[in-house]
Amino acid sequence: MFDTIVGLIRRDPAYPERTWRMEILRRVLNGTLYDVLSYQFHDERGAGGEYIPLRRRRPSVRYALCRVVVEDSVALLFSEGHFPRIDSPDHAVREFLADLAHETRLNEVMTDAALRGSVGSIAVLMRVLRGRVFFNVLETTYLAPVWDVEVPDTLESITEKYKVSGTLLAAQGYTVANPAAEYWFMRRWDSMNETWFLPWAASSTEAEPEVDEARTVRHGLGFVPIVWIRNLPGPSATGDDIDGACTFSAAIATSIEIDYQLSQAGRGLKYSSDPTLLIKEPAGTDSEIVKGAGNALVVSEKGDAKLLEIGGTAAGAVIEYVRTLRELALESVHGNRADASRLTTPASGRALELMHQGLIWLADNLRISYGEGALLSLARMVLRAAQKYPLLVFGVPAPRLDASARLSLQWPRWYPSTADDRQKDAQTLSALAAAGHVSRETAVNTIADTYDIEDIPAELARIAQDQSTNQRKS
Repeated sequence: MFDTIVGLIRRDPAYPERTWRMEILRRVLNGTLYDVLSYQFHDERGAGGEYIPLRRRRPSVRYALCRVVVEDSVALLFSEGHFPRIDSPDHAVREFLADLAHETRLNEVMTDAALRGSVGSIAVLMRVLRGRVFFNVLETTYLAPVWDVEVPDTLESITEKYKVSGTLLAAQGYTVANPAAEYWFMRRWDSMNETWFLPWAASSTEAEPEVDEARTVRHGLGFVPIVWIRNLPGPSATGDDIDGACTFSAAIATSIEIDYQLSQAGRGLKYSSDPTLLIKEPAGTDSEIVKGAGNALVVSEKGDAKLLEIGGTAAGAVIEYVRTLRELALESVHGNRADASRLTTPASGRALELMHQGLIWLADNLRISYGEGALLSLARMVLRAAQKYPLLVFGVPAPRLDASARLSLQWPRWYPSTADDRQKDAQTLSALAAAGHVSRETAVNTIADTYDIEDIPAELARIAQDQSTNQRKS
């Protein structure tokens, strides 16, 4: 069914095939895949009386399984209780990046990037405006990256190019010859500039893009201020190495089957609620028949009347089939298959991890792309930008920062620990610290996320002060 629906989506030959594939995956994620079907599910006959097959109708019940898997995995990745802490041996760098993350709402930016990037890739743009740092998420459907041949992990440029209506361009202040026509819009980021081009008619095949000097900006950073994020390792749906693997591609066909099965089951239940009346002639009356329990139907001696009902066993079989499909789909994409209703007692964090092991594996892989790959790259870009421009965080000038400072991420536990878990951790860390196997700083760092300790050196200083005060009192 997925291929049948995809075959109805018009592909613009002016775009590469990758753009079309990415657009299809975004439709699945956003729940607009069925928009190409013109009939509602209850439309059984067309205007001419012809039968409309199911494949041409939009399902009336939609279970957004693909979206659910993506949101569950991203919640484990970047929710409020799971966002990592950027750590560094350099105290000034660590404090600056912590404040920057709060001011730029980096948690929200990365959550948005991980959600929209689940189709295969996403890009995050960094801008410095009046000394402040801003991050914007860019969908990659119409972006074309170019990598440095000698440094394959470094971007040389990124070009954005897509069609837009002349009416929209005129509203943005452009002068267009024909507002009803379509125009190409293009801009390009490189190591020194953000170059904008004047729109040109999409019907023109020989037009050369002309630089829009009024909108072109020179950032002078010496690097492309964009982080390109490949979603997951593995073959991409677009068939190239620009994108990573899609999070939910293995579940798309099964998800569509679930939608149609549930829609058909609902259709059957509606028919059961209003059964068809069958009368065998000769009937006892020629008057209009009104169906209902309060209306008696009288027929002749040789006549007969029956209600044609759909049995409830069919609907039960569909529900059981849908449950099986859901299990298979979630297993194929490492989604959450746990049933919380089966828990009779509060479970420890470790028990919850085992229960959601498949989802944790998925989120763990996403940590590589969006954490170690993207989040740290953004932090390093900010440190490099601080060498070019004086930065402000919460209105305070940034201190002198070392662009080569070593950075790492400290991830919290997958699930909150219980009181029993915390007691065992305290006993273990206390024993290890007393035996000299770990330092006090390492012990505090281990429990920092559990007790919301953001500044470990400051916490150690307060601990030392409290101990000194207690010793003087004793």
